[in-house]
Amino acid sequence: MTYSNGKHNHSKLFNIYVLIFAFIAVIAISITSSWFLYSNFSSQAIQLKIAKTQQKYQQQADEVLTLRQETDLKIAVFASKVGMMQAEVNRLSLLGDELAKNASLTRGEFDFNLKPAIGGPIVTDSSYAVDLQALLEEMDLLSLEVNNRTQQLSLLETMLLNHNITDEAVLSGRPVIQRGSWLSSHYGVRKDPFTGRATMHKGIDFAGNNGMNIIATGAGVVTWSGRRSGYGLLIEINHGNGLSSRYAHAKELIAKEGDVVGKGQTIAIMGSSGRSTGPHVHYEVLKSGRQVDPKRYVYR
Repeated sequence: MTYSNGKHNHSKLFNIYVLIFAFIAVIAISITSSWFLYSNFSSQAIQLKIAKTQQKYQQQADEVLTLRQETDLKIAVFASKVGMMQAEVNRLSLLGDELAKNASLTRGEFDFNLKPAIGGPIVTDSSYAVDLQALLEEMDLLSLEVNNRTQQLSLLETMLLNHNITDEAVLSGRPVIQRGSWLSSHYGVRKDPFTGRATMHKGIDFAGNNGMNIIATGAGVVTWSGRRSGYGLLIEINHGNGLSSRYAHAKELIAKEGDVVGKGQTIAIMGSSGRSTGPHVHYEVLKSGRQVDPKRYVYR
């Protein structure tokens, strides 16, 4: 009887141990599963955070690249403007030198090789790139030079026109007077010979034979002698008092920039350069930089 009870107690104790072990196993499995799930969730969250950070950095890198490209483009535009301004300064200097030489003027204000006297304090600003700042400074300097050259030329023009060519500066007559020339197109709205559309013709055309002489209709200073878009080979003469004349589509240019020409002097040879349908001279008269009808000057 005692043996039977001991065996029963032993079986009961074994069952208790089995239950405890099973309970511990369940807890262990639960903890392991929870840790595994948490580990996977944490890993995904970290990966997502890393991906968002990388995307943010890539976006910032793209913005920096775009800004750099825009800056490079602006610098290129500035550099182009500086080049154009430098070319204009050189042209004004050559023109001024030629005018001063022809007028035998040697005073300091007509020395176009001298740089304008300028000065000022040093300004330090780290917000600008070095190359852009240098370009801006060069543009400021060139702007001063252009203004200086313009003032010199204006004074020189006044002296020349007042002392040398005042009596002949009045515009009158035709730019081509040889037999066989004729007025082929008036000033005003006309049908464009190339497009057929109604357009404004801001001059008078005198047709003739290839090689005819083109003459100045008034005395003045040649301010342009060269090719210009649409005009072909062009001569432009400043007659003073805001009045100037143009002679376009030439075959050959005789007068040069800076030349002081007299009324009736041959300045070019008739041709058909530029936007032209045949040998002729396109004649313009400008007052204060705007084209006016040349007819009243032609028949003055």
